Formats: sequence, C-alpha cells, structure tokens
Amino acid sequence: MRWLLIGYMFLFIDRPFEVWPWLGDLHVERIYMLFTLAVWTVTPNKRWLPNIQHAAYASFAMAVSLAWLASPWATQGQNVVEDWFKIVVFYFLLVTTIRDEEGLKRISAGCLAVMAIYLLHSFREYLGGRYTYRMGTTRMIGVDNTLGDPNSFGASIVFSLPLVTAMWKSGIGGRYHTSLLIGYVGLASLCVLLTGSRSSLLGMGVWYMIVIWGTRYRFTAFAAFAVAAPLAFIALPDELQNRFETMINPEVGPKSAQESREGRIQGLLTGFDLWAANPLTGVGPGAWRPATGSTIESHNLYGQILGEIGTLGAMAFLSLLFCFWRNLRAVKRVRKQYPQERDDLIYTLPSSIGVAVFLLLLMGNFGHNLFRFTWLWYGGFLIIARHCVTVRETEWEPVAEPLAEEATLPEGWVLHPPHGSM
Repeated sequence: MRWLLIGYMFLFIDRPFEVWPWLGDLHVERIYMLFTLAVWTVTPNKRWLPNIQHAAYASFAMAVSLAWLASPWATQGQNVVEDWFKIVVFYFLLVTTIRDEEGLKRISAGCLAVMAIYLLHSFREYLGGRYTYRMGTTRMIGVDNTLGDPNSFGASIVFSLPLVTAMWKSGIGGRYHTSLLIGYVGLASLCVLLTGSRSSLLGMGVWYMIVIWGTRYRFTAFAAFAVAAPLAFIALPDELQNRFETMINPEVGPKSAQESREGRIQGLLTGFDLWAANPLTGVGPGAWRPATGSTIESHNLYGQILGEIGTLGAMAFLSLLFCFWRNLRAVKRVRKQYPQERDDLIYTLPSSIGVAVFLLLLMGNFGHNLFRFTWLWYGGFLIIARHCVTVRETEWEPVAEPLAEEATLPEGWVLHPPHGSM
C-alpha cells in the first residue's frame, strides 16, 4: 500500500496526464485511485489513528461544503471543491494505512523523491525551451498545468525543502543519501531562481536562515551564505536580476511587476470587503473571480479565507492551526525527555513540518494557498509521527543506573582494604 500511495503522489505532482494528452483521455489518475481504493479495502490491519487534528480537518471540510452550497457561484467553484476533496481521500488512505516508523520513513522519502523527479522533469523541459514570458521576464514553469505556474511551482519547491532538513538530521541512508539531499537543495535553489518568483525566493531565503541558525557553526554558515547569495544573483540573466531587485526597489522593474506586488495587498483588502458582504460563509470556494470580476485570484491566503469561506471557514482554519501546534508541542515534549533519540525521523519530521506550516503562513501573504495539498499531506505525516512517538514512549523501559563505585563515608571514617590485598 505504501508504494501505491507514493505512486499516487507522483501522479498528483508530476501529472503526466497533463503533459501527454493521450494519457489524460484515458483518465489514468482516476483508474489508479480506484485501484488503490480497491487494494485498501482488502488491506489488513487498517486503523484510524486517534488524533484531534482529524476533527479540525472535518470542521474545515464542513465549512468548505457549506460555503460552496451557499454560494451564488457554486458552479464556478465546483472544480476547486472536488479537487480538494480528492486530496482528503488521499489523506484518509494515508492515516489509515501508515502507522509505523518504517512506513513513515518510506512515505516521506517517497514524497521527496517524487518532488525530485518533478524538478528534474521540469528543468529538462526548461532547457528544451518550455517556459513562460511574463512581466518582461523569461520564467521557468512546472511541467503540469495545475500547479505549473511560476509562483505555484516555486511555492511547491519551497514547501518541500523542510523535508530535506528532516531527512538530513535523521541520517537515513548514510553518505550516499546525504549527497542526494545536497543535490536536491542545489536543484531546488536553481529552479526557484529561474521561476522569477519573488515570494518563493523570500520563502527559500527564510528556510536557509532557519537551517543555518539551527547549526552549531551558524556564524561560519552565515558568512558562507553571505558570499554565495550575491554570486548566485550575479550569475542570473539581467531580466531575472531586475525582477528580484523589484523586491526592494520597485522602480527598476516594469509597471506590471509593481502592480503585481501591490495586488497582494489589494487581495487582502478585497477579501475583507467580500467578508463584510457575506460574513458567515463568504462568496464560496473558487468563486473569487466571478464574485469580484477580477481576472486573477486573490494572491493572499488571508483574503482568500475571509472572502471565500467566511467566518465559519476562518474559525475552522484557526482550529487546524491549533491542532498543528498541539501535536508539535506534544512531540517536542517527548523529544526533550529522550535526547539520545532526538535525531530519529519521528522527531525531526514534525519539527520540519512546523517550519513548513510557518512557510505556508508566511508565503500566504503573497499567494492563495488555502486549498494546497501540502496542508493535508503534511498534516497526515504529523499525525503518523505523533502516533509513532506515543508508541515508542509507551514501549520505552528505563535502564537501571549502575551502582556507584565509591560510597561516601561519614566524616572521620577511613575505608581499609581487605586483608591480603595489594
């Protein structure tokens, strides 16, 4: 079952049926999921892992459903709702079949391997001349159509980087695996730069800062980063240099780049307006464009939440964040009790997921990532990790401390060796 889930990850991320239309005509993704569901029904020892985060996802699903049913633009938002509930199905399969440490290692490593294939595939197509020209800049795109937009593609890369940290700290696979992780970070960094996505560059920079600060040689690493970053910037084409420079100096770029930057703030303000007009359920998921008459999406997570799913959705989303925090805190508490195990994947993966959630919230200021698969996939990983930590804590047996070699004698007493000793 693990390999079937990893295979579905590949179909979901790389989406070969969008690359080769004849595969799309065959609906291979639907056939694959139906086959996976059939295998799941006969898989033994399925179990629903108890965790309060399931309830948070259920409340969010109810809020999304109510907002969609109440929306005057329900037809336009149907695809968004259907696609999100497909991710929910995968989440259900994940948390009912993966319940041990070995399975968690396989599925998290498989997720990163799938992302590596996706990046390699997209980079190959980029070298072959497949890219988009937008805002006066040639920008790399993903091979798929769903999340292949430069900004979405860059965001997918950034959100995958915390998995590298988890794998690196756990030391799975030895030196060979370490080399692959270094190669992935290099490829990921190159792809983010080539997308020309300013929000992705910011997210990647924040991830680098978090990683560097967590090392013992942080000041040396900061110095090396301070040297490498300008060199990488200089190596970029002039058009990409100008685009990234607009992050601090909007005047150097075209007017469209400045308008794009201001559009993120406008997305938040528009979200407040939509919420004021529809406070309970918003205008409905996926209904941003028809409700506002805009040609683009909100490009702001917080405007998207309030505008599309209203107060009910915002409360459900906050409950989900609370559950993430609660699970992360529980794992951290156990990790402190057993410092000798702190580098095991069941501990490093949750902390990395915490970083990923932070990046999702940070980059949510510049992108509408509310219905991104990352929220559910990483939530499933965290639930499984929490379960594995609980099992290990239950099975842990304290080791008896050895007796002291020398006893402390009362003051004035002298311990004489036995007769016949040297």
